[in-house]
Amino acid sequence: MRNAQVHRTTNETDIGIYLAIEGKGKASVETGVGFLDHMLTLWAVHGLFDLEIKAKGDVHVDYHHTVEDVGIGLGMAISRAMKDLEGINRYGLQVIPMEEALCEVAIDLCNRPYLVFNCSFPTEKIGAFDTELVEEFLRAVVVNSGITLHVNVRYGKNSHHMAEAIFKAFGRALDQATTLNKRIKGVPSSKGML
Repeated sequence: MRNAQVHRTTNETDIGIYLAIEGKGKASVETGVGFLDHMLTLWAVHGLFDLEIKAKGDVHVDYHHTVEDVGIGLGMAISRAMKDLEGINRYGLQVIPMEEALCEVAIDLCNRPYLVFNCSFPTEKIGAFDTELVEEFLRAVVVNSGITLHVNVRYGKNSHHMAEAIFKAFGRALDQATTLNKRIKGVPSSKGML
């Protein structure tokens, strides 16, 4: 099984993560940031990953450090779990509706971290959660996992629905990209390496 554990401690956060790629969508997420817990649970359920996260952070300051550091840890866990990238589909593409919102996510597992994020949330907050933290979280995941990730929210009016569509599409696209393909020998690249 492809899985990984990450424990990362800074002066601002203390984060433990377990990720199993071949999971069943079981999630136990406690970050102290309720909306992030909700989004990561959706990500795991729809990506069929098993995910455990326990995080303590300086949320009395704001949510930024915790959200970014959980993203760093999750990116590290994805990278460790995927190891050599042999035999995977490599690419994933999902278009997911969430009521009035529609999100397209494209992924390349290529060891070239890059984020394209096209989403204009209509509100600055979802409850107490700053909507700008969605992009910060994804950037942290990308930089620490080596994923190229394109997120395009084609339309939407409700910030919660738009964020939910992003995380569901990200989970499903990553599941598609990480799936082992018996026809692929070695890494899926004409260069012979990723």
